[in-house]
Amino acid sequence: MSQIIEVTVPDIGDFESVPVIELYVKVGDSIKVDDAICTLESDKATMDVPSTAAGVVTEVLVSLGSKVGEGALLIKVEAGGAAAAPAPAAASAPVASSAPAAAPVAAAPAAAGGGMVEVKVPDIGDFAEVPVIELYVKVGDSIKVDDAIATLESDKATMDVPSTVAGTIKEVLVQIGSKVGEGTVLIKVETGASAPDAAPVAQAAAAPAAAQAAISAPVSASTVTNAPVAVAPGLPAGSKVHASPSVRAYARELGIDLSKVAATGPKNRIVKEDLTKYVKGVMSGAISGPVASATGGVVGGGVLDLLPWPKVNFEKFGEIEVKPLSRIKKISGQNLSRNWVMIPAVTYHEDADITDLEAFRVQLNKENEKSGNKLTMLAFLIKACVKAMQRYPEFNSSLDGDNLVMKKYFNIGFAADTPNGLVVPVIKNAEKKGVFEIAKESGELAKQARDGKLKPADMSGACFTISSLGGIGGTYFAPIVNAPEVAILGVNKSALKPVWDGKQFVPRLTLPLSLTADHRVIDGALATRFNVYVAELLADMRRMIV
Repeated sequence: MSQIIEVTVPDIGDFESVPVIELYVKVGDSIKVDDAICTLESDKATMDVPSTAAGVVTEVLVSLGSKVGEGALLIKVEAGGAAAAPAPAAASAPVASSAPAAAPVAAAPAAAGGGMVEVKVPDIGDFAEVPVIELYVKVGDSIKVDDAIATLESDKATMDVPSTVAGTIKEVLVQIGSKVGEGTVLIKVETGASAPDAAPVAQAAAAPAAAQAAISAPVSASTVTNAPVAVAPGLPAGSKVHASPSVRAYARELGIDLSKVAATGPKNRIVKEDLTKYVKGVMSGAISGPVASATGGVVGGGVLDLLPWPKVNFEKFGEIEVKPLSRIKKISGQNLSRNWVMIPAVTYHEDADITDLEAFRVQLNKENEKSGNKLTMLAFLIKACVKAMQRYPEFNSSLDGDNLVMKKYFNIGFAADTPNGLVVPVIKNAEKKGVFEIAKESGELAKQARDGKLKPADMSGACFTISSLGGIGGTYFAPIVNAPEVAILGVNKSALKPVWDGKQFVPRLTLPLSLTADHRVIDGALATRFNVYVAELLADMRRMIV
């Protein structure tokens, strides 16, 4: 007996809408347990989703660019029985879960004698009102199957709607600016006896999937149709303006009202260069208006990206080698740029005397040598930070608009160096764990990070981060706050320093601490108190119990 099994997305932590960036299966494929179905990408890492069933893939319910979360249905697998027959060509394409399996796009054409056929908007996902920004046909035009009728624009992408019939256009029922949705009639076409037949059923069935993929996948500025649409100069604020999805998204990231950009008089359609001119005008004082919103994020450097990046032919100075950035560095680079630009951060330095603590750590490791339990300085740092966060709860908070979210749990992230870049695993509920348990868990997470096996859930939910360079060296540095956290502690290599004890200089092992805090939440006095208290706890861990 065969059985249809649904394979869904497993627990991926706090991520509710993660894009599919790779898809490894299609209808008709044989699949085994643990074979990769697809790759998901969060803002911190990528992960392969393995199959939990073996058999033949009968249905694929996601496509590249689909956004999924825990429990989302990926594929259906027929387990047991004879292998399924090869799927028809139309079914082999990945189909988004919101797209019908084989819904025709337009009404069936008339018989050989000819007739009038309505061409409608195909399935475009959850978009109910999508504007027409381009119209390529008029009454009297001859049209062939797959000729573009119009371009639609969502807040994420643009898509061309193709004709599913061939003939002569008798009526155009939309115009530029019309809002349409699935099933809206675009044109009426007269098909003659000699005219080519309408698109085959298989092609019509595949169209919804193609439309869904086009409307849901983010596109770059270079792939968006920037058709000239008349826009009156000097539009009042709040008026309708025309811009591509990428330009609109960029304007949102910068907190720019496009109607105000239009009011400065750009011709036709607003493009990125118009935003550049507007921002430069605001920064120079020539134009009055905000550039970045109070709570909005800036991706990829934001305003800094608007400034021209120097173009240099490095080859003329000598031999070079070009290497692509790893995916982790690309993603973290965007987040770091946003955080560095948007957070008014200040770094505070302090030295902790860890002479006695280091001696205690070495002694405990010798006593537990046979058991394999090994303490690290990071474990003590995590416990000290949790204790300090309990005393100063502002450090365990996040900004949410004009509100401060105070957290009652203590999840501590720590930066782990991997061949592909830094990642930040998270120790959950650190306040409930002892130093041996924290040392063991952090060691296991660090190994998974180096092996590229961390799951998104392992890197989510941090309240505070520790970035330790102790194994490398250095004295002090200024770590970047990892939003939505409000502080991060940087730690360098400990060193022996002469310390005056009132009578003489004695050698003491000191640990450099560098605390960076968001000044909107944590002022200098509070940050210094936190830093000093962490240093006191490390100098005498007996303070942990009082």
